Amino acid sequence: MRAIVISRPGGPEVLEIREVPRPVAGPGEILVRVRAAGLNRADVLQRKGQYPAPAGVPADIPGLEYAGTVAELGPAVPGAETPAVSAHAPAVGQRVMGLVAGGAYAEYLVTPAETAIAVPGAWGWAEAAAVPEAFLTAYDALVRQMRLAAGESVLIHAVSSGVGTAAVQIAKAWGARTLGTSRSADKLARAMPLGLDVAIDTSREDFAEVVRRETDGCGVDVVLDLVGGPALDGNLRALATRGRMIVVGLTAGRSAPLDLGLVLTKRLTIVGTALRSRSPDEKAALTRDFAHEVLPLFAAGRLRPVLDRTFPMAEVAEAHGVMEASAHFGKLVLVW
Repeated sequence: MRAIVISRPGGPEVLEIREVPRPVAGPGEILVRVRAAGLNRADVLQRKGQYPAPAGVPADIPGLEYAGTVAELGPAVPGAETPAVSAHAPAVGQRVMGLVAGGAYAEYLVTPAETAIAVPGAWGWAEAAAVPEAFLTAYDALVRQMRLAAGESVLIHAVSSGVGTAAVQIAKAWGARTLGTSRSADKLARAMPLGLDVAIDTSREDFAEVVRRETDGCGVDVVLDLVGGPALDGNLRALATRGRMIVVGLTAGRSAPLDLGLVLTKRLTIVGTALRSRSPDEKAALTRDFAHEVLPLFAAGRLRPVLDRTFPMAEVAEAHGVMEASAHFGKLVLVW
């Protein structure tokens, strides 16, 4: 099969299309013929040698989300020749999407059957590939971990990113008031129709001061931090008493001074999260919750994939360049 391979750590030019062995589905797994794969910041970091793939995952083939068709069922998947032990039963030929820990930039991948999500019938491949990482991450962070409730307020950093555009929609669907940051006034304007209530241009304003002003001095209940680094101090100031913060991304840096006095005085909760390193059972549980609680909201028109543009897989280097320049709104997707 063809795959995009990281030939060595470096810039976008190190990504090459090569012929590599096709993977084989093991017990409880399915083989998927990949039609499209979403881009993520983690792919860029892996390409640079800064975010190695976990054990058992292709070390040189990036890609954390896919959309495609089920090509084969491995042993112990309902419908295969061996006895069925899985409660999840995708069929050969079914259109599916989902998360993987790596290897999505390839014509085929294997993944646990229980983590595959049926693609809604009206969606194209690029739309489907734009959903898993962004919406599963946002849903898991805001709803499953932060327990965001109707009537609460949430500050979403990098609101124009893939996860950011998903998070503002999910927060609004759960009845929360949304505040979002970006360094681009144009991107903030484009986020308003998605459900953004308060736009904060961090190239011109101190986001913590805007939050305090917009909440009558109370602060927000939840902060979804997709940038890390220097945002930490402002996050603590922006949070309400007994507020919760979840750190999802570190694009601005992985370290910053922490004012423990504010943490104690406000009785704050700070949580870190990542999907890539979770166990198959944890990912399967998240997939089931997502299919039950979130997927119907797409059919109802309350959520939608936000696709900036697509690139042929052969133009993967250009796509990585666009991502590194932050010259996009929502998701970038590679298609075969």
